[in-house]
Amino acid sequence: MTFRPLLFLVALGMLTPGSGLLRAQLAPEAPPTVIECAGLSETISTDTETTAIFRDKVVVTGNNLKLTCDYLKVVASRKGDPKATIGKYGFFKTLVASGNVRIIQGDREATCGHAEIFPGEDRVVLSRLNKTGPFPSIRLVNAATGVVEYEGSGPRMILYRGERKASIEPEDGVGGRFTLPAIKDLGFDKKKAKPAAAPAPAASPKQP
Repeated sequence: MTFRPLLFLVALGMLTPGSGLLRAQLAPEAPPTVIECAGLSETISTDTETTAIFRDKVVVTGNNLKLTCDYLKVVASRKGDPKATIGKYGFFKTLVASGNVRIIQGDREATCGHAEIFPGEDRVVLSRLNKTGPFPSIRLVNAATGVVEYEGSGPRMILYRGERKASIEPEDGVGGRFTLPAIKDLGFDKKKAKPAAAPAPAASPKQP
C-alpha cells in the first residue's frame, strides 16, 4: 500500500528559539511549523495529551529550524473538548526523532541517530541510534564566509536553544572530539631563523 505524503500543520511554532514553554497563542508573525512525511502517520489522543507519529522521510520546517529524520513522535498537551476524536494542541512536551536525524538551526547543523527535543526546557539531546552507530556531531558555519568555525562529536551531546552552546558527555570511557580553525605555527622554521650572533671575544688578562 502506498500512502500519499502527509502535510501536517502545527500553528504553534513549537521549535522557535528562545521561546521557553510554548503555548498556542503566539505572535502573529511567528510562522506555523509544517511536518511532512511519506509514510503512515497516526494521531492518538487521551483526555490530557495528544501524540502524533510520523514515518518515512519526515521533514519538519519551523521558525529558523529544519529537521529531517526517518521517524518522529510528538507529544503535546491537549485542550478543548475531551470527547473530541482529535484534541486541540496545547503546548508541546517532547519531540523524539530517530534514524538519519539532521537538524539545521541558523548557523548550527547537527546530525545523529536519535534526538530528543524538550521545548519547555530549551534543550535538544543528541545520541546514537544504537551502540554501533556513528556518534552525533555538530558544526558551526560562519554565514558570511562559509567557513566552519567549530566541529565536535561525541557519544551524547546537549544543545541549548537560543545559545551558541553545546555540551558533549563521555560514554564508556570515550569522550568528545573537536576540530577548530588552525592556529599560528609556533614551531621552529630553519628558513626564517636568524643566525646566532657570534660570541664576543674574551678580554685579555691584564699583565702585571
